[in-house]
Amino acid sequence: MAETCSRVVVTGLGPVSSIGIGPAAFATGLREGASGISPITSFDASGFPSKQAGEVPDFRPERWLRRIDPEGWGRSGQFAAVAARVAVEHGGLDLDRVDPERAHAVLGTTSGESRVLESLTVQFGMDAPDTMDPRLLAQLPAARLAHAVSEELGLAGESVTLATACSASNYALGYAYDLLTTGAADVVFAGGADSVCQWAHAGFHRLGALTMDACSPFDRHRSGILTAEGGAVLLLETYEHAAARGATMLAEVLGYGANCDANHPVAPDQRSVAECMRIAHRNADVKPSDVDYICAHGTGTPTNDAAEAAAIFEVFGHRPPATSSIKSMIGHSMGAASGFGAIACTLAITEGFLPPTVNWSTPDLAFADLDPVPNVARPARVRVVQNNGFAFGGNNAIVLLGALR
Repeated sequence: MAETCSRVVVTGLGPVSSIGIGPAAFATGLREGASGISPITSFDASGFPSKQAGEVPDFRPERWLRRIDPEGWGRSGQFAAVAARVAVEHGGLDLDRVDPERAHAVLGTTSGESRVLESLTVQFGMDAPDTMDPRLLAQLPAARLAHAVSEELGLAGESVTLATACSASNYALGYAYDLLTTGAADVVFAGGADSVCQWAHAGFHRLGALTMDACSPFDRHRSGILTAEGGAVLLLETYEHAAARGATMLAEVLGYGANCDANHPVAPDQRSVAECMRIAHRNADVKPSDVDYICAHGTGTPTNDAAEAAAIFEVFGHRPPATSSIKSMIGHSMGAASGFGAIACTLAITEGFLPPTVNWSTPDLAFADLDPVPNVARPARVRVVQNNGFAFGGNNAIVLLGALR
């Protein structure tokens, strides 16, 4: 086994989002407070009160993919593979010079290939099971999200898909961190992918968690989420591996925290969320006063935002760092959400700005001291960032990133 190392660095970013593909376009969208919300085209939404989502417009995976045939993969797998390819190009990584056995793919998801499943369900309803399209059946397993990355990049290390819902990307980043710090890997592609699909839209509608047209986290009149999609992959390396190849190191993964309270199927638990923050701080050797910015889970639902804000005050006191939600711009991309958050955190460090919470107009008196970076991005010197990710069932995961020391 290779020697154990102590540092993990981010060297490439791969966002495939409703506000742009690639780190430059994504950063521009964040700075401008752009909206990636548009009328749903993935399915017939005419029967729903809410007909908006954060779909990736004009997504053509063949423009990016070099090794795999997009026709053989579902949309979520395509998002994952393209995001990883973008991260490779951004990081300037020569895959021919990487030991494939020590290069891994760890992807998070909520719905896997649910659009494939929905197509198969239609076929099952119309015909006998043995007439279902075998090509679609082959695309169905959620494990193919990480496999798509491994196949596209020629990786021979672990290929792991984690289905811890809306915190899954942070779980993937934590898993990657462990692989790298224990000497089991030189390179890990970590993040998440999900697609807009009818069942998730219907499920959040039945929960009363969908808003109509605009998601407004931390606003007094917030009324819910907008579903979204995309792929978010970060290229992570050991410090030694990155230094040896002369890579530009964008940020350092300082540590992470994860817990699961299993207190309620959908309601967040403030105490458990606060404890997850403390776990992450201990693991990263960070004090609350060190954190310059929190990229919030910030779904825009009354309950989730209130619980997250209360947990932040519990840990940070009554003057917490600026706390914004990029879901106000790109929607809730489910398993990819905290991956997009980690990319936004890295850009905050490297480019010196705080992404805004758009659609914000009225402070909630219950957490009036929270600074949501309302509507306009703000220049800032950012050294340490906290990326929150919380999921149904109390699956909480938080990643701390920092500027290179």
